[in-house]
Amino acid sequence: MMNLLKNNILFSGALKDNTSHDPVKKDKILLIAVFALVAFGTIMIYSSSAIMAFDIHGDSFYFLKRQVAWTAISIVGMILVSRIDIETWKRLSMPLMLISWILLLLVLVPGIGSKINSARRWFRVGPMSFQPSELAKLAIIIYVSGYLINRGEKIRDFWSGFIPPLLVVGITFGLILAEPDMGTAFVIGAGSAALLFIGGASMAHIGGLSLFALPIGFFLVKNMGYRINRVKAFLDPWSDPYGVGYQIRQSFLAFGNGGLMGKGIGEGRQKLFFLPEAHTDFVFSVIGEELGFAGCFLLTAFFIFLLWRCFRIIKAHWGSFEGYLATGITIFIGVQIVLNLFVVTGLFPTKGLALPFISFGGTSLLTNMAMIGILYAISGKEPDTSKAETHWFITYSKNKMAQSQKSWKLKLAK
Repeated sequence: MMNLLKNNILFSGALKDNTSHDPVKKDKILLIAVFALVAFGTIMIYSSSAIMAFDIHGDSFYFLKRQVAWTAISIVGMILVSRIDIETWKRLSMPLMLISWILLLLVLVPGIGSKINSARRWFRVGPMSFQPSELAKLAIIIYVSGYLINRGEKIRDFWSGFIPPLLVVGITFGLILAEPDMGTAFVIGAGSAALLFIGGASMAHIGGLSLFALPIGFFLVKNMGYRINRVKAFLDPWSDPYGVGYQIRQSFLAFGNGGLMGKGIGEGRQKLFFLPEAHTDFVFSVIGEELGFAGCFLLTAFFIFLLWRCFRIIKAHWGSFEGYLATGITIFIGVQIVLNLFVVTGLFPTKGLALPFISFGGTSLLTNMAMIGILYAISGKEPDTSKAETHWFITYSKNKMAQSQKSWKLKLAK
């Protein structure tokens, strides 16, 4: 029943559109939306960090200058990536995966990886830092997309289809968890599972994997003090308002202070050393205080609009490598947006996840812009309808829908 529901919802539109031979033009609206988000994010990074930057570094533009530099690098990276032929990514899928594993191993080595707040996640080169787990996200998307199109119907076989990508994702998950970075590991695990499910993996296999992961997740949370404290703060942030519940309580106060229309950009109070990570993970709280519910609503609507543009690209290329690549990118960006918004509003335990295109963070911005560059390249490629029509999952969906229609006709006849 679950597979049938998934097929009817996801593929009815795709099958209809595959009869069209109109080429898809490059989606310039997608770029405009992303540039608008990055510009807005830059403004909010300065607003949320200026006073703290002056107090710590003696320069109120300290974080702004670094974000602007990373923005320039990211735009150049996006342009370069958008010019690479999509088939090249398929050929590079395993080399990119191996490179990301090497970097994830090197960052754990003392003296090579930088340790900040008990986590070793970064390489530092002068004033700049690089987070290899961000590259791992893109590598995983490319690898799983290539695997799905190469294996086809065999993805439904447990040992020869489901286990190989699971091992690759598991190795990546473990290396990132060792930093430790449970937030990014969760995004990679959940995003990969969703992509495998959409690519045809059995619901029973995905469900079994989830059941297997639950006790492991419980063990990881229970045996790390700061993680269990985050769960306690999520369940009852007011039980320890000046301890484990402090950050989320300050986030609530920021939203409450903002009201409907906010206090105005630059006029927020929680960023004045009250709200930790105001310019990174909790920048949405600052937006809530300075632009109010209206600003939060508009930004959320803008994110939905961005994801809708991504879904248009997916629909046009469904059943091909390009379609899976676009699906993976959309899932990973969407999961990060949802998790960040859930965290800052108290709907999910606190995790160190940036809000895409908005939060301060160079590697995160570079990776997300590279993903947008790939989407932009896909949007300018004419859909290969022959692949979509003959791809096993589309054929499977047609057969299932035909069987469903026949079954209903028989029931009505009775």
